[in-house]
Amino acid sequence: MTDSAYPTLVHTAIDARDPRALAEFYRELLGLHYRDRDLPPVDGSHDAPTWIVLLDEAGRRVVTIQRKDDTVPPTWPSEAVPMQMPMDFAVRDVIELERHRDRAIALGARLLHDRTDVTDAPLYVLADPAGHPFCLVV
Repeated sequence: MTDSAYPTLVHTAIDARDPRALAEFYRELLGLHYRDRDLPPVDGSHDAPTWIVLLDEAGRRVVTIQRKDDTVPPTWPSEAVPMQMPMDFAVRDVIELERHRDRAIALGARLLHDRTDVTDAPLYVLADPAGHPFCLVV
């Protein structure tokens, strides 16, 4: 690591009761891959990892999923259980926005809010399978 005037973000860590399922959601949604030691077991057994790291094509950490058995999903838009750390993912245009919304839902996300009627800033708020809100934005 080189010296820098600022810290470097290593990855974003997300709490989940089922880290494998949530890691698989983000792996598919974002086109990431598992760090070698975090690959699912080849024998088909259900592992119970406590920490899974997902990497981009260049091998950089992007998202880490950690087991937290007592986590409570956010209740957005209610503040009863706050969002905690929402993520925004940018897409090129409205066509891609619709395509990625459909992909996310097919992967297990839920649509929470549709703001595509705002032409200068269309977006969708979705919840990942563990209930964490995230936005798809143009």
